[in-house]
Amino acid sequence: MISGNMSIQKLLGAMKKLDASDLHIKVGIPPTYRIGGRLRPVEAEPLTEDEADHLLDPIIESGKLERFVKTGNLDFAWHLPDGDRFRVNVFRSGAHTHAAIRRVKAEIPDYAALHLPPIYEKLVSETNEGLILVVGVTGCGKSSTQAAMVNQVNLTRSEHIITIEDPVEYRFTPAKSIISQREIGIDVESFPIALRYVVRQDPDVIFIGEMRDQETVLAAIQAAETGHLVFATLHTADTMQAFGRMLEFFPESERGFIRSSLASSLRAILAQRLLPAVPGFEVKVVPACEVLISNSTVREYIRDNREADLPAIVNSSAGEGMSSFTQSLADLVKKEWIDLLTALDYAPNREALQSMVRGLEVKASTLVGRIRGKS
Repeated sequence: MISGNMSIQKLLGAMKKLDASDLHIKVGIPPTYRIGGRLRPVEAEPLTEDEADHLLDPIIESGKLERFVKTGNLDFAWHLPDGDRFRVNVFRSGAHTHAAIRRVKAEIPDYAALHLPPIYEKLVSETNEGLILVVGVTGCGKSSTQAAMVNQVNLTRSEHIITIEDPVEYRFTPAKSIISQREIGIDVESFPIALRYVVRQDPDVIFIGEMRDQETVLAAIQAAETGHLVFATLHTADTMQAFGRMLEFFPESERGFIRSSLASSLRAILAQRLLPAVPGFEVKVVPACEVLISNSTVREYIRDNREADLPAIVNSSAGEGMSSFTQSLADLVKKEWIDLLTALDYAPNREALQSMVRGLEVKASTLVGRIRGKS
């Protein structure tokens, strides 16, 4: 890939050509890219302690460097002259500098480019207030999905959108909406401070980069309850874990109140995982999506502490746009975007997936038989 004299600018510049999603800098190994979900080191000698400690110096401003020296952690965004943006996380490990750098493509993706199901666009077009959560593990495409949703509002409605991010990843160009993007550490000190004042700034839509503590969760729910459309992300593996994650920020005595508030304010939880696509497909990874949309039954179950019963609602509500991970995996196999072995590797229930795929095959063969019988 890259050999000879390396610079951080050259390493970042190569990510677009290689279609790499991430770059890892670590003492004792060569710089390593993540391409199509797999780690691939560059063809170079392992980084020495001194090289790792100073490789990122050209892109870290002095003020940020002081913060890193003090705390051992640093998040910031950086961009190349061609517009490619990067989310940079620098951290101290073994008394030396390591980094994980995510490439954020300059253009804001749309739903088609992300291969997301139609319910995402429909949900945003029909929702003017309430909380829409996108959840998933690190690297599952939450930021890109949220950018597509926020930009849909920007392109189609006259709204005031305020984003609170750490760091700002996608730069939005105002279209029908006006947009204020606030970056933690540059525009405002912290998420709690930004959220304390956000409702005084006349927003219609609020995007919270991550709900990470009691204050951000409570502020998101309260903003959604008072007539704002709130987009937010949360680090959980699926929709059901999202409830436990939000509730664990609060003492037991307050959880009934939070449940009641969530029941009235929540519009949807969208969970996703990125899976390797079949060789030769137009992209290297595609999302499997679990979709929970709030309706009267869902609201009742949330209020009554019956999240364990929600998967049954999801499984029986495909007509409303809901989908379990198993249903999504079966659909991806049917579309031939992923192969069955890959789907089975990621399936929460392998037997249910195999049964579902067999059912699709039977339906398809029956349909073909009927068509041939009529011809």
